[in-house]
Amino acid sequence: MESLLFFLQLSLLFYDSCASQSPYSNFLPCLLSHSPPSSQIDQVVYSTDSSSYPSILRSSIQNLRFMNSSGPQFIITPRNESHVQATVICCRKLGLRVRVRSGGHDYEGLSYKAAIPFVIIDLVNLRKVSVSLDTNTSWVESGATLGELYYQIANRSSKLGFPAGICPTVGVGGHFSGGGQGLMSRKYGLAVDNVLDAIMVNANGAVLDRESMGEDLFWAIRGGGGASFGVILSWKIKLGPVPPIVTICDVPKTLEEGATKLVHLWQQLAHKFHKDMVMRVIISLANNTKGEKTVKTLFNLFYLGTIQQLIPLMNVSFPELGLAAKYCRELSWVETFAEGKPVEVLMNRSHVTKVYFKGKSDYVNEPIPESGLEGMWKVFLEGEAGVLIWDPYGGKMSEITEDETPFPHRAGVLYNIQYYNKWGEEGIEAERKHMEWTDNIYKYMTPFVSKSPRRAYLNYKDIELGRNNENGNTSFLEASVWGECYFKNNFKRLALIKGRVDPNNFFRDEQSIPPLR
Repeated sequence: MESLLFFLQLSLLFYDSCASQSPYSNFLPCLLSHSPPSSQIDQVVYSTDSSSYPSILRSSIQNLRFMNSSGPQFIITPRNESHVQATVICCRKLGLRVRVRSGGHDYEGLSYKAAIPFVIIDLVNLRKVSVSLDTNTSWVESGATLGELYYQIANRSSKLGFPAGICPTVGVGGHFSGGGQGLMSRKYGLAVDNVLDAIMVNANGAVLDRESMGEDLFWAIRGGGGASFGVILSWKIKLGPVPPIVTICDVPKTLEEGATKLVHLWQQLAHKFHKDMVMRVIISLANNTKGEKTVKTLFNLFYLGTIQQLIPLMNVSFPELGLAAKYCRELSWVETFAEGKPVEVLMNRSHVTKVYFKGKSDYVNEPIPESGLEGMWKVFLEGEAGVLIWDPYGGKMSEITEDETPFPHRAGVLYNIQYYNKWGEEGIEAERKHMEWTDNIYKYMTPFVSKSPRRAYLNYKDIELGRNNENGNTSFLEASVWGECYFKNNFKRLALIKGRVDPNNFFRDEQSIPPLR
């Protein structure tokens, strides 16, 4: 580290005379020239020559499909806002692109790969969580994972929680800026529906809060994808009350056990359930009692209350399922995310096994008829099947207008579908087989899902919907092909805001918002 500091100081002496050199040789002295001496920015810079570079690059790559993608020229792991400011200023000055990574769960790897020279700002060191019991709020830095956030909230109070996703290793930064649906969305809305303030660095390297960024930009980063507008450093969020006991139930039903009729009925009921309850359907392959391959539907229920309170409610809301106490277990809110392990596991950013995977998404506004479900089962049983996860909406989700945030999937949506196909084996052939199944099931579902446009959830990013040009001059009309899938009519407002706050399109990637003037 001392040798790197010496190099930086020496290089700074010649910085003004090195304009003809490559941006890579100028990058390190530029950072030093735009950082206060006490910031120690030299300690958070990793070039391709650094011994720690490979391990830091791979540490948050969650999708093995992109493990061998072209890496960045530098990785910055900032410890304060001045490190981020200097990085943005120098990348802009030297013509380098920026990728911002919090948890690395970007489905298409756009937070850590690019086809052009770039720098990763890895927010792993910015993960502080502070909780105020006086105001029932929390400030959480974007590098924290959902698990770290949940653990710190529960550590301060067993009576408070936050409505965000299930996977504890997902980073706060990407999850919040894409919407953030979870088990309590029907009760409290999305994560972004509960964001009160944010701190960010814009394309000019300025640090902004809600007041200084203005309400338009604050609107845009809450569901419009923060990486299109700047580097979001931290979020102030509103916490909601949770009971001391919550209930989780898992009721499996195969095709032979009447899954088709139950799923068809679920579509008509789940969005109307009590707000304290969410019942997902998880569809996968299994073997029946004869050892034959079949489809299993798992009715996965989360309830803010006890089993004793839940059973009578379900006997009225969905008696056909036959819910009984034997399918359920009681635990605390925070234990829900620890999957049966001690809650301290939530502080482990890397406890989830990494795999190859592909994801897609859909929204459903009308129940799929039984004949449609039966056809879906046939496709499901062919090829290398993945998993379908159906998340019901309704409740608070339906009470928020579709333009209140960039996330537009509100009233009228019955449920969201995630297509998730993972595999462990390496190689082009393994990927082809799994991708083929995903494409086939997605194609089959076309008549039954939303149309004009066929909508998608930003946090299940899908590059197959369309991509921007590598040269950064994609028009609004060209980008609308994929942009309206994620944002519907909100896409134009997002592009207009982008045109005002980042007219030169510094923050861009394959599916970033294009500037519209």
